[in-house]
Amino acid sequence: MILASASAASMVMALSTAAAYAVPAVGARHLSNAASRLTLIVAWLLHASVLAWGLMGETPRFGFAPALSVTAWLVLTVYAIEREMFPQLEARWAVASLGAAAVILAMVFPGSELHSASPWLPLHWALGISSYGLIAAAVIHAWLMTRAERSIRAAADPQAGLPLLTLERLTFRFAMAGFVLLSATLAAGIFFSETIYGPGHGMKWDHKAVFSVLAWLVFATLLVGRWKFGWRGRRAVRWLYIGSILLLLGYAGSRFVLEVILGRASS
Repeated sequence: MILASASAASMVMALSTAAAYAVPAVGARHLSNAASRLTLIVAWLLHASVLAWGLMGETPRFGFAPALSVTAWLVLTVYAIEREMFPQLEARWAVASLGAAAVILAMVFPGSELHSASPWLPLHWALGISSYGLIAAAVIHAWLMTRAERSIRAAADPQAGLPLLTLERLTFRFAMAGFVLLSATLAAGIFFSETIYGPGHGMKWDHKAVFSVLAWLVFATLLVGRWKFGWRGRRAVRWLYIGSILLLLGYAGSRFVLEVILGRASS
């Protein structure tokens, strides 16, 4: 079991972080706004320390689960900033549950030891993970938008949560920002692969690259459809979900197969 490769310190930190996330995730309806905000801040700080330990500790590791953990942390960061601008935004239990699940998954599957061939490789990874985080934020906003649409159809309280048009605007802003970073990540991988991965390591058209390019094409189609034809509602959300699934299969999916199913590491 890959859990055996995780240190005792990292396990304690991960369990503490998951427990901190569980408080607002399970008891969101029973906590005051101040208490819920405080517990999320504590969980966010603990999560940051877990990530720092995994990437810069005695034995730096990375893989599909740590990548998802970083993504969840970025989503929580985005939510915390948005919450200051839009106090009526309610997604604490969702982001807290996401954070707890991501931390536990990274504890069970801490990944393989890092062997950076170039100082540019961490920057390449940072671009890719940042695009994951922004697109994940877009997916959460799309889910909130769908939920708001259902509430409107059910004649629920129109003052609850963010207005539908605001959610739609935020969804596409995050999708656009994620698309820009994804484009930069793919461009770096295509044109500067030897600089990033070292001499003799050109661009490889493996499953990771193919799924990532397919995701890029889906997001490009979505954004063009939005700009040119005014796509919105279920059609837009459907394209966003498809692109996100393809992107998830690109890095996290391929690494899951390599690390868990095949039991070996790959860059």
